[in-house]
Amino acid sequence: MSDVTATQDMRQRLEPALRRIFHLYWRFARGMTLGVRGVVLDADNRVFLVKHSYISGWHLPGGGVEVGETFLDALARELIEEGRIEVVGEANLHGVFLNNHVSRRDHVAVFVIRQFRQDRLPEPNREIIACGFFAADGLPEGTTRGTRLRITEVLDGKAPLATWS
Repeated sequence: MSDVTATQDMRQRLEPALRRIFHLYWRFARGMTLGVRGVVLDADNRVFLVKHSYISGWHLPGGGVEVGETFLDALARELIEEGRIEVVGEANLHGVFLNNHVSRRDHVAVFVIRQFRQDRLPEPNREIIACGFFAADGLPEGTTRGTRLRITEVLDGKAPLATWS
């Protein structure tokens, strides 16, 4: 077994326990957790996805909203950090979702971004091990159910569900 495969295997085994530990901490540190994600679409309607080192699957870029930070500030910060993507137009709110897969207290705001700049794809790092733009009919294996639902809602003009998945 290669080192990369062994690391991925270990990460998948530890993921549920780490998620519980983080959310136990957040329960005391924060009354409710807020997150933000972006459906970043290029001129060909391909969507930008990221693969994290600490959780399995492919996801829309995004992360937590910090204390004193607006949703749009958090979105801009996360898109730069995870994809070297700078929003240059409007980020339109698609919906706010209860992410009860993570916690009964976790909510995620999803924005659609069609106008952006990206000078290049970021190099893999400790947090983001892979990223790229993908056609809706060619999403990578392991794209999460919630991610697929948001992409379908946006591209097909469907009303958003109330929950993440």
